[in-house]
Amino acid sequence: MSKKIIMSTLLGVTMVASLAACGGQTDQPNSNSASATTAPAAGQKTKLAYWTVDRHDADYMKEVIKKFNETNKDNIEVEMTVLADNFNQSVDIAFASKQAPDIFRTNDFSGFVKKGYLLPLNDMMTDEMKKRYNNLLVEESNMVDGKIYSLPNTGQYWRLIYNVDLFKKAGITEPPKTIQEMVEDAKKITEAGKDIGAYGFAENFKNPGSAFSRIANPIGSLSGTSVLDGYNYKTGQYDYSAYKPIVEGLRQMKQDGSMLPGVESLDIDPLRAQFAAGKIGMYFNHSGEPAVYQSQFPTKINWNAALPPTIDGKQQGTVALANAGNYIGINKGTPNKDKAWKFLEYIYNLDFQKEYHEKGFGISIVPDVNAVAKKPVMPGIEGFLPSKFDALYAPTPTGVAETKVEGVKTGNVIIKYMLEGGDLDKILNDLTTRYNTALEKARTAGETKMKADPNFDPGKLQGSLAK
Repeated sequence: MSKKIIMSTLLGVTMVASLAACGGQTDQPNSNSASATTAPAAGQKTKLAYWTVDRHDADYMKEVIKKFNETNKDNIEVEMTVLADNFNQSVDIAFASKQAPDIFRTNDFSGFVKKGYLLPLNDMMTDEMKKRYNNLLVEESNMVDGKIYSLPNTGQYWRLIYNVDLFKKAGITEPPKTIQEMVEDAKKITEAGKDIGAYGFAENFKNPGSAFSRIANPIGSLSGTSVLDGYNYKTGQYDYSAYKPIVEGLRQMKQDGSMLPGVESLDIDPLRAQFAAGKIGMYFNHSGEPAVYQSQFPTKINWNAALPPTIDGKQQGTVALANAGNYIGINKGTPNKDKAWKFLEYIYNLDFQKEYHEKGFGISIVPDVNAVAKKPVMPGIEGFLPSKFDALYAPTPTGVAETKVEGVKTGNVIIKYMLEGGDLDKILNDLTTRYNTALEKARTAGETKMKADPNFDPGKLQGSLAK
């Protein structure tokens, strides 16, 4: 089977299975690379395959890669393929059929490392490069057991997104600082917005797990709970009791009639459409939203973003970044490791990262980039820019725990309480017990190395992205 046929097969979701079936016919039995299997003849270019899941920056990256291909002195030609759907599955199939790309987005970092797909970068990195990224090297985020497999570029900064016009209409002068203020503001907005059918609050509760994490994680982590996804970094155990004030606030807003009707079946894009139409006062999401309201849901409303409220108004922690810590890596089996590293050096440098940030494709988490970069050229981005209250956290073990948890998962439990009420202490204790049982199973099976860190202090992470 030719490489061209294999690439075409991967791009067609309906043909994925057939690729795996004929993987044994490959003429590259000793390589996991989709590119050249032998050294190119003198004067020939070394072609490297780069796979990415990112569609939003594809046109820009084509130009970046075109420039690299034209200017590098090592006779390297990189070819980018965008696989926005079923990316992880496509990577698995490509490795199984020994047709994997030389370079690829580390979209499933821990999974890709466990499967042996990624090459450690430690020996290729200069001391200067290691120093540049030193404060951003985090176990299970970009390295495992001290081996660095990828480096960071951008991250998703979580904020409370609010309609300035509706706040003004309701007589509210600033975004809420506490959960109680958020509940009160949502009620005021709903009352003031009756004439236009506006409501104070919404979230994409059609996906309850996603919706609850968008609310609880930024509020809880900025409040200093040491809890993310229900997992307490200090104790190494789950503790859903930390979320009690947040859950109570959601229940109160629902009881007050402050939430958009039908919010329990609301998906994220319909939510955005309603917000763009001026029907929602507040919701939680990340720094990808300015691009959404510039292109996907153009809006004329005045809107902004602010740091999330906290449980008691005190900002004793930091807002944990999402989808941060790693970016791209090198196929462990590529015969062109050194040349693949040349491309990574081109991407992991100040010039590229600064321009990427300034064009608004993603907000950098690299300190020297944020120190010199101009504000991104995108309306609405101001409120998402890095602050001393943003930080990079190690990933929680919730992904593996949820594959073993018995009974109803967190999001569904929370939304049921939000709609119906009940004994909240009992509900949260049950979640804590079941998730800790699942966590113990995951640890016994060797599926997570996360353990208690008694010295963890989210307050000490303040300002860490500027160091």
